Amino acid sequence: MEKFKIVGPTTLSGEIKLDGAKNAALPIFCASLLSSEDLTITNVPKLGDVRTLLELLRSLGVEISENLEENNCTFNAKKLDSVEVPYDRVKTMRASILTLGPLLARVGEARVSLPGGCAIGQRPVDQHIRGLKKMGAEISLKDGYVVAKARRLKGAIITNELITVTGTANLMMAACLADGTTIIENAAKEPEIVDLAGCLKSMGAEIDGAGTEIIRIEGVNRLHAGSHEVIPDRIEAGTFMCAVAACGGGLYIKNFDKNIMGNTFEILKNSGGSFTIDGKGIFIKFDKRPIGVSVRTDPFPGFATDMQAQLLAVNTVGVGLSVIEESIFENRFMHVPEIKRMGGNIRVNGRTAIIQGVKSLSGTKLMATDLRASAGLVIAALVAEGESVIDRIYHLDRGYVGMDKKLIELGGMVERINE
Repeated sequence: MEKFKIVGPTTLSGEIKLDGAKNAALPIFCASLLSSEDLTITNVPKLGDVRTLLELLRSLGVEISENLEENNCTFNAKKLDSVEVPYDRVKTMRASILTLGPLLARVGEARVSLPGGCAIGQRPVDQHIRGLKKMGAEISLKDGYVVAKARRLKGAIITNELITVTGTANLMMAACLADGTTIIENAAKEPEIVDLAGCLKSMGAEIDGAGTEIIRIEGVNRLHAGSHEVIPDRIEAGTFMCAVAACGGGLYIKNFDKNIMGNTFEILKNSGGSFTIDGKGIFIKFDKRPIGVSVRTDPFPGFATDMQAQLLAVNTVGVGLSVIEESIFENRFMHVPEIKRMGGNIRVNGRTAIIQGVKSLSGTKLMATDLRASAGLVIAALVAEGESVIDRIYHLDRGYVGMDKKLIELGGMVERINE
């Protein structure tokens, strides 16, 4: 099993280019199911989850021409051979549930296994099911599958009880081919939803309000060919900002877009350092210990839950006392015991972590539990004194393109090993 061996402490200097956002690319891939014509996607990240979803779509009959070295894929779903997404295809990735709405809208039926993914809480799909039922679908849960049927979905007013990004994406895609007008209230505002809407509109969908709490979709009879470029990965941007904040140094991030960062960018700036934005990216410089920043994770534009572990690593070596409240997912502090073994002074009470910053950490053997926790452990290992070995980095490879190579280029002593 592959691991990272990291020797610290180190400072980081140089530049990186952000890859396309995984969380934007995956729902866009599923949008290909809505049309019998070509959909061409560029700026596709070369990631494990991307490959998994490509194979899943192929199993349904989607023809895919891919060149991940050049970061592009073309999909054609003219002939769908199956409407079943089995467990062995979805057990490692939650995005599989995003096939439910498109299959139901295009073919009139779907049988989708309840998804797997990171072990950070239950993350139920009840909002997806509830919304599709309001649009006229008949849905049951049987043997671990969501079984859905509908002659043609009908437009409806859907009010999400909780803000859900994948739920908003699923319902928005389904509504594109529904009969009449669908209004999604309490919709997710994430940039990835805006990006999906942009792709759907390139295919002929009629969508207004993406990026606000109310999205309006006028159903059409068919969607045509389209093309779209995936937005840069805002979580990768925030992760590398946290890395340089913890380690010190200077980093230039190419194709950085402040507009898709929400409050996460402003909150990270509170950790000290200097941040200079030009027309092509951002330069971040830290020449002393960061300042511990207190924050609560919230839906966009609030501080991203996917940045919680990385900021916690920064706060662990920051100046002062800080508090991080996790409001999105339960059980998302599983990285804390690992960082505590490195010398971190952290106390967890339910969904709140209280961190007293320390001047240094010590390298040790570590185990990653989920994608973003892996990134937090990498940051902690980079700033720690001595050698750290991080196990289960397959989590990391699901969401970051060549993180080890990028860190090496910035001066980090990182080695991918097999043990």
